[in-house]
Amino acid sequence: MPDRTSTVISQSIKRIDARGKVTGETPYPGDIDIDGQLWMRVKFSERAHARVLKVDTSGAEALDGVIGVFTSRDVPINEYGLVITDQPVLCGPGGDKAGTDVVRCYMDMVATVVAESDAIAREALALIDIEYDDLPAVFDPEDARQDSAPQLHPDAPDNVLTQYRMRKGDMEAGWAQADVVVEGEYETTWQEHAYLQPEAGLAYIDDDNRVTVVVAGQWTHEDQEQIYHALDLPPEQVRVIYPAIGGAFGGREDMSVQIILALAAWKLRRPVKIQWNREESILYHHKRHPIKVRAKWGATSDGSLTAVWSEVIGDAGAYNYTSNKVMGNAHLSVSGPYVVPNAHIDTYAVFTNNIPSGAFRGFGSPQALLAAEGQMNRLAAALNMDPLEIRLKNSIREGSIGTFGSAFVPGVSMPEVFEACGLESYWQRAENGWRLQPAPRPADPSKRRGRGMAGGFKNVGFSFGYPENCWAGIELRGKADIELVILYHAGADVGQGAHTALSQMAAEAVGVDFDRVRIVASDTATSGSSGSASASRLTFMSGNAIAGAAALALRKWNDEERPAKAEFVYRPPPTTAMDPQTGQSNPNFAYGYVAEAVEVEVDIETGQVQLLEVVCANDVGKVINPQQLEGQIEGAIVQAQGYALMEYLVSRDGRILNPFLSTYLIPTSLDVPPKVKSVILEHPDPVGPWGARGMAEMPFLPLAPAIAAAIYDATGVWMDSQPFTAQKIVDALRAQGIGVI
Repeated sequence: MPDRTSTVISQSIKRIDARGKVTGETPYPGDIDIDGQLWMRVKFSERAHARVLKVDTSGAEALDGVIGVFTSRDVPINEYGLVITDQPVLCGPGGDKAGTDVVRCYMDMVATVVAESDAIAREALALIDIEYDDLPAVFDPEDARQDSAPQLHPDAPDNVLTQYRMRKGDMEAGWAQADVVVEGEYETTWQEHAYLQPEAGLAYIDDDNRVTVVVAGQWTHEDQEQIYHALDLPPEQVRVIYPAIGGAFGGREDMSVQIILALAAWKLRRPVKIQWNREESILYHHKRHPIKVRAKWGATSDGSLTAVWSEVIGDAGAYNYTSNKVMGNAHLSVSGPYVVPNAHIDTYAVFTNNIPSGAFRGFGSPQALLAAEGQMNRLAAALNMDPLEIRLKNSIREGSIGTFGSAFVPGVSMPEVFEACGLESYWQRAENGWRLQPAPRPADPSKRRGRGMAGGFKNVGFSFGYPENCWAGIELRGKADIELVILYHAGADVGQGAHTALSQMAAEAVGVDFDRVRIVASDTATSGSSGSASASRLTFMSGNAIAGAAALALRKWNDEERPAKAEFVYRPPPTTAMDPQTGQSNPNFAYGYVAEAVEVEVDIETGQVQLLEVVCANDVGKVINPQQLEGQIEGAIVQAQGYALMEYLVSRDGRILNPFLSTYLIPTSLDVPPKVKSVILEHPDPVGPWGARGMAEMPFLPLAPAIAAAIYDATGVWMDSQPFTAQKIVDALRAQGIGVI
């Protein structure tokens, strides 16, 4: 990296995609059309669990305007999956792999119709006749672990997809040392990603005879790999391009329309387009994991933790998706950002016939931190101790040993983050420690105000031994001076402004003004793999890759090679998988740290909660683009507000009952907290580019437990079941004799 004062990073440079998106000129997948294109529609499963005996497509095929109907027999290798290839592309009889004739949830696909128009394709769906043999189904992960439960996958006894164990210290000694022990049970439910752009895409055969899929996703090369695997094609015969992407939040990590579009275009040799409506989007892509946590924590009279016991059960739904990764992250987070001398933690991901659960901003940590921070707040209350004081007493620090049995990687800033959050919100520091200042009393006697805090940490990048890497290419053009820098990179800009930040880092690394950089992005034909736009990793990984490519290109430039081209693959420090018995590992190479304080107002008659203020302290290592950074913080807070207070997906016997934004409520502009204060800390990560850490997920993590703490501060009632709906709060208040009877 050039040794000079930054002129490009840490600047609020206007996003390179701003004008096109504001004016509507920028095309998203649903906006792209090709002459002669056909339209596709999907026949989804009509059962939660059944064997497909017969798929009669003759009626659909006879309909005028239908060009093709595809079933399981048309898929060369009928399997896919981001981590485990455990889901059929199309469910039905035929094929070499056992189990592809079974539907395991309502989102399984059974057939696709391709027609001259969307209307004809829709009409044809109703003419497909499917014969099912119903199988027993299970919808509760604890029921699914019983011997009597139906087994969804042959290699998952008792439907346990993954089990993690954590064993540290001596639990008997830990309980013996404890002066106070608190127990709790915490439960979270599904969350819908609700991104603005529903699933859509276009597939065609390009001039180089490649099956080309234009779609929204989070990892072009992973999409490419799953497509060419299912179609049994060589990698170079499949191309994936991302145009503008209307949000993701983890919801586009797994396949939706990619493989079936490629299959149809490959078979028919014509362009094929599909676009889901909002109802289909909610019904047929994965959700945030519902997780139940049982917890028991002990502490001494001065607030020092002595022991943590937890059982964590996650509903994976019908297929793995990223459940093993999500639950691994929950496993690390369920003891909170604290030094725990003695720990006994068991975590399970369990198959059910519900909709699959997968990645969603923070994957696993928001659920686990609801329990961890709930327990810490209970300890503070039981000990009559300040919530910030007890956190600082137990906070992880540089060199702290985690529950995973090894030291946190260098760069731990959790105490500084907690302190900054306290100072910038409602706490005062005195000689005898920190003290929360009471919330003002509302004039309305039916209202109560309260304040609360929560914090946490999360990995940056892939974990547990995954061979992390990220590719970048740099081309320098010009004569005497560098006149143009072309950055080649596959990283997905899912609306977060990644391509602007990547371009800023390229300009900084080369040492030119921002307006000399052009980015060629998100196309498997022009770039190597960047990895996913997930796990708060893209800035961290891409920045290091860009810096490496720039250094090599500058060396060639200085040797008079014009144009100078270079590429570089960044590989961070290695991580290790958890020991199956003890959890011992070096799980991550970098972390981000966050703490949030909130003030709420609770109406004790209606149970309505208004979020009045959020103070978010976030250690980002190094700010790349301040405006985009604050946008990420504010967006995460509002999304987490919806998760905490209002988003309630109703699923009964595996079927989602409220697949509309009129019945699945998300925050609107009228729900945004009146005041959001972003507190930015810059403690450089030792291996981050220019010291930067990933941060996009962090502001989401602790908001729900902070709100729960504030509700308790206001009313004396603990809320342990997310979302904290008005009805739940009213029921809890009435149980305590509070409010109107």
